[in-house]
Amino acid sequence: MLLSVKHRFLFVHIAKTGGTSVRAALEGLRWADPWYWPMFLCSRFSHLSGHRLATKLPRHAKAIAAKEMLPKEFFDQLFKFAFVRNPWDLQVSSFHHIRRERPRYLGGNETFDAFLRWKLDPERPYQYHVDTSIELQSDYLIDLHGRTIVDYIGRYERLHADFATACARIGIKPPDLPHAREASDRRKDYRSYYTAETAELVARHFKTDIEMLGYSFDPQE
Repeated sequence: MLLSVKHRFLFVHIAKTGGTSVRAALEGLRWADPWYWPMFLCSRFSHLSGHRLATKLPRHAKAIAAKEMLPKEFFDQLFKFAFVRNPWDLQVSSFHHIRRERPRYLGGNETFDAFLRWKLDPERPYQYHVDTSIELQSDYLIDLHGRTIVDYIGRYERLHADFATACARIGIKPPDLPHAREASDRRKDYRSYYTAETAELVARHFKTDIEMLGYSFDPQE
């Protein structure tokens, strides 16, 4: 999550949706923000206290966290936005990320098929640290009553165009987006990773996202 007081925006960072590139592109704005140093000092004090002061919004916090922590008038004034991604594609990306960065969290499963079945097994004890992409993306966008509380939802599939739209809403010239690389051994088309059965596993687990965000396994070109 990235908050700019000067430019009045809140970026809700959902993992594996291009958010690292968006965050990197926008972080430069903080240096010219007069609120940056007070916010930085408060964050450091919170860190030194073990975050018992609760002055920092976590990197992958949900929008509801900001709504609950910030004054209502201030929160309502913010332009709040996030990026989402096709759930089937996101799971492939997440598998490669874990295999590359944290292979010990694969649960002993070396193939995408085996890992996905293990990961989405309802009998497996829930383990958040294994993979945040097991969560619904829509949960990052709604309040406790299920109402959408962000103003703009961009898509990873058209990241540059939607980032430009978000920047226009903020009122800034779009900074260059750093290139976010996928794992080098990934096949380009996510659909090639799936069988009919594993595709259905994702469809069931992420049913709310698919319906709310309008994704499908075979998107229309």
